[in-house]
Amino acid sequence: MNSGPADHLAGQTFQCPEDGSLSKIQVYSIAVSHPGKLILTLHEFDKQRKNWGQVLSSAEIEVDENDAGNWIQFPLQTVHLHKDNTYGFRLKSPDTLVAIGEAAWSSKSPFVYGEEWNINNIENKDHYYRYFTLAFKVELRA
Repeated sequence: MNSGPADHLAGQTFQCPEDGSLSKIQVYSIAVSHPGKLILTLHEFDKQRKNWGQVLSSAEIEVDENDAGNWIQFPLQTVHLHKDNTYGFRLKSPDTLVAIGEAAWSSKSPFVYGEEWNINNIENKDHYYRYFTLAFKVELRA
């Protein structure tokens, strides 16, 4: 069975460090297969049940090979986030593959402020990783 870009989704959950307004998320791109759309959706996230809430904000941008090795910016409609609540963003594309940078954490001290997430439509099963995190920036203003 062949799979394409629309069959793979990735994302990251994170605990909000302070109350504030969010208007941009950035992810670090390692590679882009060819020009296409990349969509980011921001959600509340229930970390006990591993449940994605409704979309709080979203952005759709065009990417191409020149975005490889750079921070990709997703301008969002401003949304207020609350200290210590958990949120998450999902990335998907209907027509291109984008490799996102990630960091690995020690098994003795995993990343405690969120989890990397991915799913594919072939297996249709969520995977969460405490020892990995996507390379991302959340721009929060008090």
